Amino acid sequence: MTEETDFPEAEDALTEDEAQDAQSDGVLISALEAEVAGLKEQVLRFAADAENTKRRAEREANDARAFAIQKFARDLLGVADNLSRALTSATADETNPALKALLTGIEMTDKELAAAFERNGLKKVDPSAGAKFDPHQHQAVMEQPSDTVAAGAVLQTLQAGYELFGRIVRPAMVAVAAKGSTGAAQAEPVTSNPYSPSPGGEGDHAVDTKA
Repeated sequence: MTEETDFPEAEDALTEDEAQDAQSDGVLISALEAEVAGLKEQVLRFAADAENTKRRAEREANDARAFAIQKFARDLLGVADNLSRALTSATADETNPALKALLTGIEMTDKELAAAFERNGLKKVDPSAGAKFDPHQHQAVMEQPSDTVAAGAVLQTLQAGYELFGRIVRPAMVAVAAKGSTGAAQAEPVTSNPYSPSPGGEGDHAVDTKA
């Protein structure tokens, strides 16, 4: 005859062990999940840092290139100005082949110089009449009353300016419409240039044209 014996204390101990094991597993899983989340955040941070470094390197390379040729480009602006003056003052004379050939040569030289400027990032700043005065790109040298342009707007460009990779090498010298001018409202401002010098900074030669 077999006599059955119950061991309630053993069963309770087993249940407690299972509970402790389950609790330990839960803590371990939580720790692993936290570690994975931390690693993901670290990877994203490294990726963002790498992208920022890449952009900064590209910007510094562009700046280095611009600064390297800025003085040379500024020296060539006098040549461009003289060619423009020659073309403005010259008149074609069909009866004088030599003068006609000379004028054609000046025109070709001017076009080739302008193309060379464009290829190397040097762009002309030549606002049209009625354009909004931009102190980052324009230098006001005089004011004149106007019945065609609104007060404070560009009335005439006296000398074209130039920018190199977005940096002003020389501001455009302009005449602006004086206070009381009755012309049409001035045009919308040009999109701000992140490379333009801030007002009052280096390269800002503009005068205040506000009323």
